[in-house]
Amino acid sequence: MDNQRLFLFFALAMVLMLIWQAWEQHNVPPPVPASTTAPGAPAPATAPGVPQAPVTRAAEATAATPKPAEVLASGARIQVRTDVMDAVIDSQGGDVRELSLRQYPVALDKPAEAFPLMRDAGPELFIAQSGLIGLEGQYPTHRTLFTAEATRYTLADAQNELRVPLSWRAPDGVRYTKTYIFRRGSYVVDVEFAVMNDTRREWTGYLYGQFQRMHTATTGIFSVAPSYTGGAIYTPENKYEKIPLDKMAEKPLKREVTGGWVAMLQHYFVGSWMPAPDQRNEFYTDVPDGTRHVLGFKNLNPTKIAPGGNGVIRASMYAGPKEQKILKTLPAEGMNLTVDYGFLTVISAPLFWLLSWLHRLLGNWGWAIILLTVLIKAVFYPLSAKSYKSMAHMRKMQPKMAALKERYGDDRQKLNQAMMELYKTEKINPLGGCLPILIQIPVFLALYWVLLESVEMRQAPWVLWIKDLSSQDPYYILPIIMGASMFVQQKLNPQPLDPIQQKVFMVMPFMFTAMFLFFPAGLVLYWTVNNILSIAQQWRITRVVEGKK
Repeated sequence: MDNQRLFLFFALAMVLMLIWQAWEQHNVPPPVPASTTAPGAPAPATAPGVPQAPVTRAAEATAATPKPAEVLASGARIQVRTDVMDAVIDSQGGDVRELSLRQYPVALDKPAEAFPLMRDAGPELFIAQSGLIGLEGQYPTHRTLFTAEATRYTLADAQNELRVPLSWRAPDGVRYTKTYIFRRGSYVVDVEFAVMNDTRREWTGYLYGQFQRMHTATTGIFSVAPSYTGGAIYTPENKYEKIPLDKMAEKPLKREVTGGWVAMLQHYFVGSWMPAPDQRNEFYTDVPDGTRHVLGFKNLNPTKIAPGGNGVIRASMYAGPKEQKILKTLPAEGMNLTVDYGFLTVISAPLFWLLSWLHRLLGNWGWAIILLTVLIKAVFYPLSAKSYKSMAHMRKMQPKMAALKERYGDDRQKLNQAMMELYKTEKINPLGGCLPILIQIPVFLALYWVLLESVEMRQAPWVLWIKDLSSQDPYYILPIIMGASMFVQQKLNPQPLDPIQQKVFMVMPFMFTAMFLFFPAGLVLYWTVNNILSIAQQWRITRVVEGKK
């Protein structure tokens, strides 16, 4: 009995620590860096950030990149509006400096304020840059000052495509037009560089695209969390890999890849550069100033344009939600893996598929969570029944165990021997109720990550006062019901003989209630329904067992 209780205590403690870690990452604001740079300040001539053009292996080995603090320069701001996003492009470099998602309000009480995925100021700085590099002449990098034809572009109602051109003429006579292409209903933005080689020599260049992001430290006990914020890459050889921001300076990335993509992830949303699948690229990272982190790609196969000829080089960028049905339609393979369920993805992915199917059937994520909980409970019914039968038998033996404790007092050795004899006589396995519960824990954790990571449930209503399943219950009704259900479960379980263990287990419902007060309502709903179903099953089995002689 004591071993069983101790085993269960450690299992619940592990779940509690995981919940605490996720709550910290969900609610603790990131620290503000010691120094931030105003976006309007001029860029020093020696500032880093532009990748080097591919050269011979020997030259690459000796090339050194300086690391002074980088400043974001700023030029004219070009406003772009489509049906799904608002963007701000800066003529300085043609960077995407701001990008907001119109279909995803920042909060329910601010329906007109779009969620800001990208911004070029503050501790959450996140921008997208692109350009051309080469070995001869001057090229349009993200430090080049472009000229824009207009300062505002809007996708009209009858328009399916919006083109935003920026132009620049190099001193050697080569003309460049950098064009952003937005499409109706799409979070994919194409970037094209049209090159008009008006010179008498062959033009050779390489395209690159990169993200810059400020490092925001994460907190928690474990290093792996469903709400991961940082870099990630996908290669055909190694598939999905995380590139944590705090590891970029320690181990810079430099890898040759055909196809693939590079991305910056955060909770619910992602930005990704998706080069052509047949293009040979180098994925790289850089940390120019210790707080700003760069993750990008650059072409390794040159584009050549004959004298007097024209050419176009392009890549695509995704900036939007980590919504499964959208990610699976993207041309880049593996983008759906940015929905990071952690190490239990093999269980979480099927659970999400089932949850989505139930949502299509019921039309409400809250009812889908409830029905999914019922189905999971039904699948594990035989295991749960075995566990509850063992607990019921232990509960039935409580008077005999109490008598043994009174007989042997503080003599732990004799008490344990007597209890083992009692278990043997009554044919009770003291660990019989523990193993079935431990088998179910990975499924519970997998569903926990599904509910926490799925953007589909962001601002999704259930009933009455629950207007957003991804936010905490505003009136704390669900957490209190959940805590009460845990308290009832404790009463149905056999009580430990040790008074200290009794107090520990009686305190746990209050601890969980306090934690769940600030947790997403969808998770509390799942846990509450699971507890209620467990109480019903355990109460029935306990009555049957205790009714037998």
